[in-house]
Amino acid sequence: MKEVRIHGRGGQGGVTSAELVAIAAIEEGRYAQAFPSFGPERRGAPVQAFIRVSDNPIRTREKVYHPDIVVVLDSSLPALVNVAEGIKDDGIIILNSANSESQIREEFGLKTKLALVDANTIAREVLGLPITNTTMLGALLKATGIVGIEAVEEALEKRFGKLAPKNKDAMKRAYEETVIYEAS
Repeated sequence: MKEVRIHGRGGQGGVTSAELVAIAAIEEGRYAQAFPSFGPERRGAPVQAFIRVSDNPIRTREKVYHPDIVVVLDSSLPALVNVAEGIKDDGIIILNSANSESQIREEFGLKTKLALVDANTIAREVLGLPITNTTMLGALLKATGIVGIEAVEEALEKRFGKLAPKNKDAMKRAYEETVIYEAS
């Protein structure tokens, strides 16, 4: 089983991203869960969403405390939240950032495997908005292969209808531009 924690801000689509991955996994014939963790936060407040994907039935219903994968939609969050909390030793953090690997590691003290992509720029250029959730799906898929890109494209079609082509383009561009760095 792979467990994922998504860090975002209210209104950025972290919960939607989790749902899309779960739908894609189910379409591939696997088991999946997606659920949020937030209270009365308002738009812009830090929120989390969780995903589990497995080849076997998933019995647990608690939040993900020890993720294999952490996805960070907003580059300002590592300064506010310990995004590496509980991550497994062989885990990966997938971060939306225009900064270099060395800057990220120095600023936030991250030692794990990293995947970096400038999702803000991609989202603005492709979608016309700085909404990075579907863009970061491309980074997640490249860094982990947790589900197939075709299955996510189908989920995007169902969820976004006429807006799906732009979201697929943003996802594919992020897939191509994501750079993966081994743990330091």
